[in-house]
Amino acid sequence: RFGKEEAYSPAQFVRRLYFIHHLPTTNMHLLSVLLTVISSVCPVYAPFFGAMGVVAGLSFTVIGAGYGTAKSSVGISSMGVMKPELVIKAIIPVIFAGALAVYGLIIAVIISSNLGADKYSLKKSFLDLGAGLTVGLCGMAAGMSIGVIGDAGVRGFGQQPRLYVGMVLVLIFAEALGLFGLIIALLLANNKDTAGAECIVEAPPSA
Repeated sequence: RFGKEEAYSPAQFVRRLYFIHHLPTTNMHLLSVLLTVISSVCPVYAPFFGAMGVVAGLSFTVIGAGYGTAKSSVGISSMGVMKPELVIKAIIPVIFAGALAVYGLIIAVIISSNLGADKYSLKKSFLDLGAGLTVGLCGMAAGMSIGVIGDAGVRGFGQQPRLYVGMVLVLIFAEALGLFGLIIALLLANNKDTAGAECIVEAPPSA
């Protein structure tokens, strides 16, 4: 049809070539492999974005947990010189910071299991990347806030024991920032991949 422009995907273009030239069965097997490679739904580079989700989710949360632990430990060490009997109670910020790395580990394991699927679409890879970035960045922000709160709170708690309850409450709200990211990341990572069924395009039967 001349004078009428139509946009075809690579898979549709190769299929039209088949119907025109009636390729033999041997070539159709090669054509099926070609359709799988060039498919716009499930390209060969799709797992790269999922792997980046694993890296982002685990790395950023570990950065936040490490910063929160290190920053809080400075305050605990300073306070423990004068009042060593309060060190065990002052370890709370370190526990909250360490939990953030567990959030990233959970999402990393879920995304890694998705990467092993036979049909891994580009849509699913973007969802996994978003899940990793969500939990990672939220965990890093929570870790930084826990570190600052823990450092100042432990020092104040060493001088005024009544500040302990207030410090714990503030730490809980800081930890909730990472928990929010974990909830959304779980929803993204467990999102059903409706495009996966279109990944492998079966070649039409030979004439």
